Amino acid sequence: MTAKPESLGLCSRRLARVDRFLAERYVEPGRLPGALLQVARQGRLVHQTVLGRANLETGAALAEDSIVRIYSMTKPLTSVAFMMLVEEGKVALDDPVHRFIPSWRDMGVYKAGLPGQFQTRPADEPMRMIDLLRHTSGLTYSFQNRTNVDAAYRAGHIEPFEQAEGLEGFVQALAKLPLEFSPGTAWNYSVSTDVVGYLVGKISGQPFDEFLQQRILGPLGMVDTAFHVDDSRARRLAQCYVANNAGGLSPLGGRTFREPTNAPSGGGGLVSTAADYMRFCEAMRNGGALGDVRLLGPKTVQLMRSNHLPGGRDLADLSVSLFSEAPYRGVGFGLGFAVTTDVARTGVAGSLGEYWWGGAASTAFWIDPVEELCVVFLTQFMPSTIYPIRRELRTMINAAVIDSKA
Repeated sequence: MTAKPESLGLCSRRLARVDRFLAERYVEPGRLPGALLQVARQGRLVHQTVLGRANLETGAALAEDSIVRIYSMTKPLTSVAFMMLVEEGKVALDDPVHRFIPSWRDMGVYKAGLPGQFQTRPADEPMRMIDLLRHTSGLTYSFQNRTNVDAAYRAGHIEPFEQAEGLEGFVQALAKLPLEFSPGTAWNYSVSTDVVGYLVGKISGQPFDEFLQQRILGPLGMVDTAFHVDDSRARRLAQCYVANNAGGLSPLGGRTFREPTNAPSGGGGLVSTAADYMRFCEAMRNGGALGDVRLLGPKTVQLMRSNHLPGGRDLADLSVSLFSEAPYRGVGFGLGFAVTTDVARTGVAGSLGEYWWGGAASTAFWIDPVEELCVVFLTQFMPSTIYPIRRELRTMINAAVIDSKA
């Protein structure tokens, strides 16, 4: 359902300014191959932009229904799947992870040494489910390039995409490595949500990808969201690009997302479309429901979008990460996504309680419960840290809200 921006308190001229900005700053100069933006308020689409190419080599235009790699925008969906099991009484946020992964009971914390010769100490507290959801688990990502522990992740190819033995092999490989810190004492962007995906399968008794399809994607009508692109949709899959040394864009190598995987990544394995992901955002904005489909109760969604960092601190106080899909100042972390805790500290116009995340290919979404606003931005450019486009979009789109609810 679409509506004129002014009918819902937004300025069409200011939204058109966003289009010009995307075209002139990013797409026409070749910084991004293309850009797709959707803005919705009170459940009605008020603005859509489709610019550039889905494939620079073939010349195929980016389209409204183009399928893209959303990478870490998979994390909120995985977190919702887990919270559905919490609502059913099958698991609790304060349950120790070793309740379901016994080999993790005695995971130590890194003390000294190189891969293969690690010295560890006992953790102060056991890792709990909430630590996985809020990234305070002590786990890491191989691409952090910060410690001897993430070096061991790289050496062992410790991520689902690399695991021939499936998610079980992934979590058992993690059991052999130390934690970077005692759970609950710091924040580090990590494979935690991949472990959450494994646990959804373990606790529900149903393969994780099947659970996601039957309990979330199918009911919400997210028909193009999956862990691989089948033959019927292949022509709609946009190419992903990286910056090359000549100042242009080169196609990304590695996984093509064309083949099924035996280790579906709850942290970054999905492809999707703007329309599909907007349906998920609207379900969350509506307190866990879209139309007749209810995923979660409103109280659970409210819990998820609260700041769960210990002591109510923000990422600037608690993070040891070199990388994140969010800024650090004035930003906390909920159960699956970042949360604005102090608008002034962020330095960006927004609302208290706004929540969001992004993906490695520079995609992003945010949900503003105060302004009843959902925004989905899709492109296919890695890494996501080169351009400040997420901050720029948030600034310009919030500037288009002329009838504020705040």
